[in-house]
Amino acid sequence: MMNLLIYFFFSFFFFMYMFFFSIFLNLLNLSYMLEWMLFNLNGVNLEFFFLIDWIACLFISVVMLISSMIMLYSMIYMKDEIYLDRFVYLLIFFIMSMILMIMSPNLISILFGWDGLGLISYCLVIFYQNYNSYNSGMVTVLCNRIGDIGLLMAIGLMFMFGSWSMYFMDKKFLLILMMIFLASITKSAQIPFSMWLPMAMSAPTPISALVHSSTLVTAGVYLMIRFSNFFFNSLIIKILFYCSIFTMFMSGLMANFENDLKKIIALSTLSQLGLMMMILSLGGVMLAFFHLLIHAIFKSLLFMCSGIMIHLMNNNQDIRFSGNLNEYIPFTMMSFYISNLSLMGFPFFSGFYSKDLIMELIYLMNINMFMLIMILLSLSFTVSYSLRLFYCIFFSQMKSNMFYYYKENKLMNFSMLILMILSLLSGSLLMWMFFFDNYFLFMDIFIKLITLIMLIFGGLMSVFYVKNFMNLYFISYFLSSMWFLNYMYMLNYKFFMIFSFKIYELDKSWIEFMSKNLLLNFIKEIKIFLNLYKIFMFIFIILLIMILFYM
Repeated sequence: MMNLLIYFFFSFFFFMYMFFFSIFLNLLNLSYMLEWMLFNLNGVNLEFFFLIDWIACLFISVVMLISSMIMLYSMIYMKDEIYLDRFVYLLIFFIMSMILMIMSPNLISILFGWDGLGLISYCLVIFYQNYNSYNSGMVTVLCNRIGDIGLLMAIGLMFMFGSWSMYFMDKKFLLILMMIFLASITKSAQIPFSMWLPMAMSAPTPISALVHSSTLVTAGVYLMIRFSNFFFNSLIIKILFYCSIFTMFMSGLMANFENDLKKIIALSTLSQLGLMMMILSLGGVMLAFFHLLIHAIFKSLLFMCSGIMIHLMNNNQDIRFSGNLNEYIPFTMMSFYISNLSLMGFPFFSGFYSKDLIMELIYLMNINMFMLIMILLSLSFTVSYSLRLFYCIFFSQMKSNMFYYYKENKLMNFSMLILMILSLLSGSLLMWMFFFDNYFLFMDIFIKLITLIMLIFGGLMSVFYVKNFMNLYFISYFLSSMWFLNYMYMLNYKFFMIFSFKIYELDKSWIEFMSKNLLLNFIKEIKIFLNLYKIFMFIFIILLIMILFYM
């Protein structure tokens, strides 16, 4: 427990330092680069780069703020955990890996942080060591491994440039960009790699609040932000646009029919990641980064509130059994209410400043009408599943006997209070301090009201859903199945298993037999050749001696 308190103070101090340092760098338009040469071989430099600019410092400050609040929250939430020290060390290693990845413009040093995130996230997902967490952890690590392979292949392809820094990349080399794109969409769980994110909810709630709000899932978005200059005017950016919109639509639709509290919040994370990738593909790089920072704050608060609710309901996560919880945990419910309103983009909450700006920028662009309708429907789905959560948790009656009286703790409330204040103010503060000169939009009043109209439409949709679709189990199952992506993975798994067994049989049968015989025959030929060589050399030496003797 003392370790968590020490790490809390250190993380909070580091957050304050990095935040003010990012303001300093932004105002003076400065950036620093540290280079550490490991070795030089035939003109190839293996080196570590650390890029310290206002983007990296601001992102690190947000990560350290959330991690410090989660350490304070975990002092109470995880106090009865047997392996608390293991939890603390994994958390620290995870944060260190994230910081290494944030500060690296070099693919080699990015890989260290990237692989650290993948490995430690697997250890955190299987922390509770049951069948469900083992299954989820394996799916998580295997999906992320696809992206790791993409990053490794990009490193192999960049070998020809003599350096792995992104400043030496060739914009015309499409294959390297495709590998970086593959790494980004797997880590940020875009279609068709979306299924691991809801399954990773088997981790403890503090881990979900850190990993699935500001670190692991946003690593892919951050990588695309760093390499964004190389992707524009390429085919890859168009593929990203369609992938992100389908991810938004699918996750929003699925969240309206999901009943697991943590999975609903995970699907909302997936929807917001799709929104970030979508605006990134349209050229709004700073706007995607703006939304990434704000989303990290209110989403971590949502997860922390859900952890207290799950404890209250005696570890039951089904929202159909909960209800009327504001009478038992009023401060938690108020925090949940504010963070959810920020997620919806309610006017003048923090999420409004980025989401409204994103939507207005989209209205001014030349976008296919079908895609625009899907974006607007995805926006409405966010409101509908948020209001459905409000209905089930606030306004319905308690339907379960599995109630456990849980008294709110002041330490946990303090950690949530900081994030709740920032969920109200962070959007306006970041807009005034960092993003004030990036976008100025002027448009017709009707176009500006489209976003508000779609929010109202989402509210009406949630009412219609609650009244008509709550008991239609077939439709609920069909629409909540993530478009059967998990079955696709199962088919691929079976195909690769059958394929690998056939290769194994082939290898153990005639390939091994033939290769062994070929090798033995080759060795025999070599021996015969060596013997002939020795005989010829002996005859040559005798002849040479005789010639020299007779001369």
